[in-house]
Amino acid sequence: MNITEFTVHELQDKLKNKELTISEITKAYIERIEEKEKDVQAFVTILKDDAIKKAEEIQEKIEKKEIQGEFAGIPIGIKDNICTKGVKTTCSSKMLENFVSPYDATVMEKLKKENIINLGKLNMDEFAMGGSTEYSYFKKTKNPWNLNKVPGGSSGGSAAAVAANLVPWALGSDTGGSIRQPASFCGVVGLKPTYGLVSRYGLVAFASSLDQIGPITKDVKDCAMLLNIIAGHDEKDSTSANVEKKDYTKCLKNDVRGLKIGVPKEFFGEGINEEVKSSLKEAIEKYKELGAKVEEFSLDIAQYALATYYIIACAEASSNLGRFDGIRYTYRAPEYKNLKELYKKTRSEGFGPEVKRRIILGTYVLSSGYYDAYYKKAQQVRTLVMNEFNKGFEKYDVILTPTAPTVSFDIGSKSNNPLEMYLADICTVSVNIAGLPGISIPVGVDSQGMPIGMQLIGNKFCEETILNTAYTYEQATNFREKYKPTFKK
Repeated sequence: MNITEFTVHELQDKLKNKELTISEITKAYIERIEEKEKDVQAFVTILKDDAIKKAEEIQEKIEKKEIQGEFAGIPIGIKDNICTKGVKTTCSSKMLENFVSPYDATVMEKLKKENIINLGKLNMDEFAMGGSTEYSYFKKTKNPWNLNKVPGGSSGGSAAAVAANLVPWALGSDTGGSIRQPASFCGVVGLKPTYGLVSRYGLVAFASSLDQIGPITKDVKDCAMLLNIIAGHDEKDSTSANVEKKDYTKCLKNDVRGLKIGVPKEFFGEGINEEVKSSLKEAIEKYKELGAKVEEFSLDIAQYALATYYIIACAEASSNLGRFDGIRYTYRAPEYKNLKELYKKTRSEGFGPEVKRRIILGTYVLSSGYYDAYYKKAQQVRTLVMNEFNKGFEKYDVILTPTAPTVSFDIGSKSNNPLEMYLADICTVSVNIAGLPGISIPVGVDSQGMPIGMQLIGNKFCEETILNTAYTYEQATNFREKYKPTFKK
């Protein structure tokens, strides 16, 4: 087996048994990037020399017993909206094309403390606004299963890099499905943690009340391990939750007997692809075989959640992106006559079409005369969505839905139709609105060989429940052994 095909826990075993060295692992990934990056286009910045140097330093320190740790020397990829000291953090935007972060995000500090090696910054939709990674200023990332298809978004670079074995695992961010949807499209595991479980300090904000950093991995065990590293209270983030620290790997019991799974019928209605429904129904039958109690119920929020999400997200984006004005650390228009023209030209030239669209929409719903009709109403509906989920969790431990209504679509097929693109988020946005944890795991492929994802939603701070539910299914079905990305063109 090629080194880059191993999961992180398999790499740890190889290091422990001295079958591999840290330098060998890092060089294998660098060679893989050199071989496949031209096809996949997952990276904005590749830290080749830094990674090799760091690997040699860590190997030397381990041999001298100066450092120890189960993750020392394991490589990772980082979504390019997570601040990384001394490295460009562009958010895949012309606006931040040359911005080098002067500090590390809290999650980066935690990774560095574990001596994890950063292989580079991964491509995304500009400022995390999009569902296909076609809205990047730099490049369009391709899906490793079929290079004519999108990898999903906005964490498309992270999901594609993991699926293509360019990195063993990666960090993404999820505002309305931006970890789970690309994980579904690329046949990998993606977890959006409970709002506040992982610090947002150093994450370039899109919509502050919805954003969460989370792991994208090859399997569920790796997902639990990466969550162990990044979760925890942070005084630098006022929205960070001060909850008891857990070891999420201990919850992977491979047993769902007696677990109550609720299946909301509204998430299996019109607009959901028939092959997606069929795969999910097979997964439901598998859970029944494994001893879980599965029941259909009504969660009547889907029709409201999407509109609510786009009002709140765009309003917060409009506010958060006001700081990019050409005065401080961003792109600045080369020619202008006065301050007003500087702002206008800088923002017109620096932002792409999707970001402008959302800023305009957000400014509109916050404006005088429309605030009560749109933004205030959306916040009221947000409370209703939370209440509906609370009712569901009174009866069920886990809620099961599709991750996305379809499999990955062709590059260019939806980028000129924003409404159609927004509808791709219909299964995921309600989780962010309610601040809940959600995980996407692969459950099969369609007739064209493209992966299908299943979403498992848990109650707040019940990550261990959805991780074990996902792990038990994964162990029973072995998706990674049956299916591999084909890189077909």
